[in-house]
Amino acid sequence: MRRFNPISPGLLAGRLTELFLQRQTDIAHAGQPHPLRVALDAPGWVDLEPLITGVAERLAVRGHPVATVRGVDFYRDASLRFEYGKTDVESFYTGWLDTAALQREVLKPLGAGGTGSYLPALRDPVSNRSARTPPVPLAAEAIVLVRGELLLDTGLAFDIVVHFSVSRQALRRLAPAEEAWALPAFDRYEIDVDPAGQADVVLRYDDPSHPALFARPREE
Repeated sequence: MRRFNPISPGLLAGRLTELFLQRQTDIAHAGQPHPLRVALDAPGWVDLEPLITGVAERLAVRGHPVATVRGVDFYRDASLRFEYGKTDVESFYTGWLDTAALQREVLKPLGAGGTGSYLPALRDPVSNRSARTPPVPLAAEAIVLVRGELLLDTGLAFDIVVHFSVSRQALRRLAPAEEAWALPAFDRYEIDVDPAGQADVVLRYDDPSHPALFARPREE
């Protein structure tokens, strides 16, 4: 049974900032500095913007620019996503996110030995049109926050993973009625992947104004 300690949103932003900077320092000391690649693993209905803004502001003050990437901007073409309909749970769980593209265009080039430039978006998830955005260079001291859902156990290369654990009751409250069909995918994710067991930081996030924190060091 995991124990979560309540923490204020401001203190949480500060704690994550320090954790990210320490991990980036460790990477630099290892001899291959590169932008820190952070996974923010949370259901899309969860509002992470205040926390992301708080972390980004604190990092900027410390001289570390922040880039954000949305998983939805790396969804596969609609013809593939909706091959079995727009409410197929299996397709959503295994096939909406183009993990190969996210790895190729963002995570690999920002990793050790990479080009240092990333593609901010691949495709508009609503219009299904190519985003046509040029690659953007990032300095080694930068931090890229990849905000998406069902990110773990997909082969994606992150330097640190933050998992936002949300109860089924809270998800039912947050999910719009027309999107409630996707809820079983998150039940399966908890059972098959155990994201809280894989993440470096686990947050109880039923209410973003009253988060709770459980953290453990990554096993080497």
